Amino acid sequence: MELVLLMLAVMAVCILLGVPIGVSLMAASASVLMIEPHLNIFMLARRFYSSLDSFILLAVPLFLLAGSLMNETGITERLIRLSYALVGHLRGGLAHINILVSMLFAGVSGSSTADTAGVGAVMIPAMQKKGYSTSVAVAVTAASSVLGGIIPPSIFFVVWGAITGTSVAQLFAGGIIPGILIALAQMGYVARRARAEEWPVEKRANRTELREAFTGAVLGLGTPVIIIGGIITGFATPTEASILAVLYAFFLGLVVYRTLNFERSVEVLSNSAKLVSLSLFCYGSAGLFGWLLAFYKVPNLLLDATGGMPAYLLLPAFALLCIVLGTFLDALVIAIIVGPLFLPAMLAVGVDPVHYGVIAGVSLAVGLITPPYGLCLLIACAIGKIPMHDALRDTMKMFGVILLVLALLIVVPPITTLLPGLVAG
Repeated sequence: MELVLLMLAVMAVCILLGVPIGVSLMAASASVLMIEPHLNIFMLARRFYSSLDSFILLAVPLFLLAGSLMNETGITERLIRLSYALVGHLRGGLAHINILVSMLFAGVSGSSTADTAGVGAVMIPAMQKKGYSTSVAVAVTAASSVLGGIIPPSIFFVVWGAITGTSVAQLFAGGIIPGILIALAQMGYVARRARAEEWPVEKRANRTELREAFTGAVLGLGTPVIIIGGIITGFATPTEASILAVLYAFFLGLVVYRTLNFERSVEVLSNSAKLVSLSLFCYGSAGLFGWLLAFYKVPNLLLDATGGMPAYLLLPAFALLCIVLGTFLDALVIAIIVGPLFLPAMLAVGVDPVHYGVIAGVSLAVGLITPPYGLCLLIACAIGKIPMHDALRDTMKMFGVILLVLALLIVVPPITTLLPGLVAG
């Protein structure tokens, strides 16, 4: 147990010193491998590699690439036009559009940060021009972007399925209703505040505009149909579906919309490779760190410590832990470490593995808008050109809305298990 505490201490010190997360985890693991007599430092590379040696994890870089390509095709602007035609006439129309387009874009990219960057670059300046405060524009953009990690094809669920052995198809199905509920709850909050503060109203789209907007976005909306439909029906594995998504994105960009050329395609591939290299280094380091925790039987200790604790107490405690950790660490890094640790305890009290995964996904998604990590909030603030603390008040209100939905998901498990049950059937 002393060596486990040493690992945690080394990791904490490295993070406080500003060392990147992946390097901090690697340093913590190496400190133990050099001391533990039953292990040796040469296991570092082998265990690091084995953490990444998964066919399912191949879907992660491919989904990231597909999301980047979709951004280049101009699908973001097309989804915004469709959202404008659907909800722009409501009070606070641009805020509603922001949330709706984030939900639609989540079904294309699978990444919350890509959602923030793609949607925020258009919506934050548009809301500023219409008289919305920058704080509101940033808060709505950042909070709605968390849907990218919940609504399929969620990269988080791909990683979670790989590390816990849970069906990715069922996790995808389990994230659909919670994602829609969060979007509706956020739109409900926006509607109430818009009436109270008399936010602007946009012109109602006529039938012709609505038809043209739908026609322009329908091909982009085909991406989630290909991915989710292919996985849920069993036509394709998550990795195969990610390949189809990349090929479809290239088809739209090169043939249909013609917004991509050879030079731009090479640039997108290069940028995606750089992003993936950083992510996979963190995944490998987290996998090594998690393996050492398992070696020292930390999951068994957790199982003994939570023995007799009912699910209605264990799940909220786990969700709270994820929210706290998410303020300091990346969601996928946390998932790789805590997912296998708590799995035995969850199964022991009868928690459905899919329910467990969805609760983890929503809880860790919240960390994307909470400082000091808050990556989505940081990106949105950079686009809005304001310091993070100026947007905190409005962001925390949206944070509260997500927490209410999270509490509902914990109390009513069928919300997350209904669709996965149909998929399994």
